[in-house]
Amino acid sequence: MEKVKQIGFKKHLMTAISFFLPIIVASGFLLAIGNMMGGASIENFRDGFSFADTMTTMGGYGLGFLPMIVSTAIAYSIADKPGIAPGLIVGFVAHGIGTGFLGGVVGGYVAGYIVVLLMAIIKVPKWMEGLLPTLVLPFLSSFIAGMVMYYVVGTPIIWFTDLITAYLGNLNTSSLFLYGAIIGVLASIDYGGAINKVVFAFVFALFSEGIYEPITVLILVSMTTPFGLTMAYFIGKLIKKNIFNKQEIETLKTAFPMGICQITEGCFPIVLNDLVRNVIATGVGGAIGGGLSMLWGADSHIPASGMFAIPTMTRPWAFVAALLIGSLATAITILLLKKRVDPNAEVIAEEKEEEDVSWDDLKIS
Repeated sequence: MEKVKQIGFKKHLMTAISFFLPIIVASGFLLAIGNMMGGASIENFRDGFSFADTMTTMGGYGLGFLPMIVSTAIAYSIADKPGIAPGLIVGFVAHGIGTGFLGGVVGGYVAGYIVVLLMAIIKVPKWMEGLLPTLVLPFLSSFIAGMVMYYVVGTPIIWFTDLITAYLGNLNTSSLFLYGAIIGVLASIDYGGAINKVVFAFVFALFSEGIYEPITVLILVSMTTPFGLTMAYFIGKLIKKNIFNKQEIETLKTAFPMGICQITEGCFPIVLNDLVRNVIATGVGGAIGGGLSMLWGADSHIPASGMFAIPTMTRPWAFVAALLIGSLATAITILLLKKRVDPNAEVIAEEKEEEDVSWDDLKIS
């Protein structure tokens, strides 16, 4: 029981997100390439298929079966290897009853905690110890967790999902902008960190229900910082106000292409040099870009990939316009907040001289 108390919900969600993010990126690229080539899902292997169909189908598999992946990852994070079997089975249950990604998240916690409790409660004779991890625990934990999903939490999750879907479908213009701005700020100000990942889990749950606009906001605001800082450099040259030192200018050469692929981390060397001002500028750009993206209905049909997601959108112009305006807002804000610096100046880290260690100072008591 003490072990259960020490288990943190946030840690396991972060672990699960780190597990399935590469799957989402890979699946998203496969789906995007397949869609651009006119591919369709393969319904019957024997009927024949094209190369584009294979790409679309593989991408669809990766995104369609994420409830099983997230459920398994959470259960594994909680209970280690004994959590894999019940986590996977409960994930299939979540997928089957239509609870989607959110059901996979809940199912993972249910399965993981049940395994931990059973491990603490069940005592078997020595001759049966070998059967505990291979038969007793997988069977009992899968059975109990499955029953909980079918009879306890499945219906409330479906009800909650339908409620959120209906609510978002009835938002008016001002509410859409505000909602997008909130997602934009939360998803952008920690540059791909813990807050961003929590927001991602929420908007991906909506994405799995066919609501694509919120996750498109997250994709967009993950790009506004590298785009905005790059804009700030060129605008600064025009108005004779340089705000970047030599190392930061070099950093922009890699940060911008990384930003095209929705990778914000390339900006860290610049952001960490002046964290407060950069966070403010990022929040302003994220709020404006996210609000406009939501308002104009930008809708990526894959949950990642940055600019490569544009071919999947029904309103690509909305995404591009919101991205440019949000990035420009970031650029203007950072230009206003920061002072001029010499572009040729190098930042030299001061190293303290190590003091000589005197053996006479050592005392043994």
